[in-house]
Amino acid sequence: MQVLEMFRLDGKTAVVTGGSIGLGAYMSKALAEAGANVVIAARKVDRCNELAKELEKLGIKALGVACDVSKIEDCQNLVDVTVKEFGSLDILVNNAGLTWGGDSMTFAMKDWHKVMDLNLHGLFQLTQMTGRVMREQGRGKIINIASLGGYGGTKPEEMDAVAYNASKAAVMTLTRDLAVKWARYGIYVNALAPGFFPTHMTEWILEKNSKYLLPRVPFGRYGGEDDLKGAVVFLASAASNFITGEIINVDGGEMAMVP
Repeated sequence: MQVLEMFRLDGKTAVVTGGSIGLGAYMSKALAEAGANVVIAARKVDRCNELAKELEKLGIKALGVACDVSKIEDCQNLVDVTVKEFGSLDILVNNAGLTWGGDSMTFAMKDWHKVMDLNLHGLFQLTQMTGRVMREQGRGKIINIASLGGYGGTKPEEMDAVAYNASKAAVMTLTRDLAVKWARYGIYVNALAPGFFPTHMTEWILEKNSKYLLPRVPFGRYGGEDDLKGAVVFLASAASNFITGEIINVDGGEMAMVP
């Protein structure tokens, strides 16, 4: 197979959670540009449908599905609708996530559970459902969206989000564990760990704390719309067929810097 053909996703079906805006929209577009049919899942289905119409201009099929990943019935419906409409579920991008700021000394448990229910528990239940479909198919690519915050602690003045950091650390270990357990079924499980990207969820943090955060990025800028596209297509495609259990940082070199 020629190298550029290895990156093509023609005939594949990808599900992207939290796929209607922000990083999810960037990755949905990337997968569609590579030829995949895309199911865009998020709580606000109007946004999903709007993006689906835009992506279909690329010559692929796209579908919006309402889904709160923390709800088991929504996850099952997402999987069922995808298989019914497209006949397969080849790629899952677990992008839906939530952050909640607060002092770790007084962080409310209800907020802790809110973050964990989506970022970890919901991610696992959808991954498990998808994994069963992929096992029957004998193939599949799962891409979890982690974060640099999952590698360790952050100073409170930089990012005071203890539950978010803990949830992303758990996602990293879950990625590696499922990669080992599911390789026998032809299922690949990898993760992307983005650095700082301005989105609806992070823009206020980046603006407020820019004097701390931006100097940590060797390129001197935050991530842009195109900066995740190549990485997600790589992990979704045949180009990564001997790679599993890996976490790829997309961070402008931040993790390469000496502390």
